[in-house]
Amino acid sequence: MNPSTTSTVSPLRQRMLDDMRLRKLDAKTQSTYIRAVRRLAMFLGRSPDTVSGEDLRSFQLHLVDTGISAITINATITGLKFFCEATLRRPELMTHMQSVREPRTLPVVLSRNEVARLIAAASNLKHRTALCVAYGAGLRASEVIALKVGDVDSQRMTLRVEQGKGRKDRYAMLSPELLQRLRSWYRVAHAKGKILPNGWLFPGLDPMDPMSARQLNRAIHAAADAAQIDKHVSMHTLRHSFATHLLEQKVDIRVIQVLLGHKKLETTSMYTHVATQLLREVVGPLERLPAP
Repeated sequence: MNPSTTSTVSPLRQRMLDDMRLRKLDAKTQSTYIRAVRRLAMFLGRSPDTVSGEDLRSFQLHLVDTGISAITINATITGLKFFCEATLRRPELMTHMQSVREPRTLPVVLSRNEVARLIAAASNLKHRTALCVAYGAGLRASEVIALKVGDVDSQRMTLRVEQGKGRKDRYAMLSPELLQRLRSWYRVAHAKGKILPNGWLFPGLDPMDPMSARQLNRAIHAAADAAQIDKHVSMHTLRHSFATHLLEQKVDIRVIQVLLGHKKLETTSMYTHVATQLLREVVGPLERLPAP
C-alpha cells in the first residue's frame, strides 16, 4: 500500500512523506520508513517528534528484548535515521542507536539436476521461461518481472536490467539457450495477443501490467512442490544457484560480481562457501601424507 493513501495524514507524517518524495525513495522504502516511525510512536505512546536520544536507546533495547530479528532492527534504525535527520533535522538523536550484526547464513543452492526438474515442473510456458531467466541470467524476481521486450538484445547477447537494486541500470548475460527459450515464449505469447509491442516480457492478466512478484513466487513454490524438491526454495534460490554454478565452472568471482550487480566483492564471495564442486576438487593434506 502506498504510505500516503490514508484518509487523514498528520502534518508530521506528511512532512516525512514529502521528504521521502524529494529524495525519490521508492514505495517499498517509504513504507518501511513509515512503519519504523509508527512502531516508535506506539512504543512512546505519544507523537514521535517528541522523542529524545534516551527514548531511542530504550526503544532499541525494547526491540532486542522482544526478540525482533536483527534484519528488522536494522531496517527500523535506517528508517528512524531518515526521520531524525531529514524530517526532524536532529541527527544528534541517533547517537545512541547502533546497528545490529546480522548472523551470516549460507544461501540455499540447488544442484543442476534440481534446477532442471524445477523449471520443467512449472505449470506453463510463461512461468518456465521466467524461471529460466532468473537462473540463466541471475536476476532478482523484481528484475525478471520488470523486463520489457526491448530489453532483450540478441546482437550483444545481453539483457538490460533497468533500475535494479540500488536504482542502478546494468546488463545481464544472455546465453544462446536462454535467447532460444525467450523467442519460443515470445512467439506463443505474441500470437495470442498477450505481449504488446515493446511491452512487458512477462505480462500479467492484463498485458498493460507486468506479472507480479507474488504470482512469480507462487509459481516457483508450486513448481518446487511438483518437482518434489524438499529444500526451502524461493526466486532468490535460482539467483544463488546461478552464482554458485558459475563459480564451480571456474568463472572469475569478479565477473560474477558484475553479473549479479553486487556493489561489494565481499557480498559475492559468500558463494565460495557453498560451491561444493570446488571443495570436491581440493586434495586434502591427509591424502599427501607419506606411507608409514
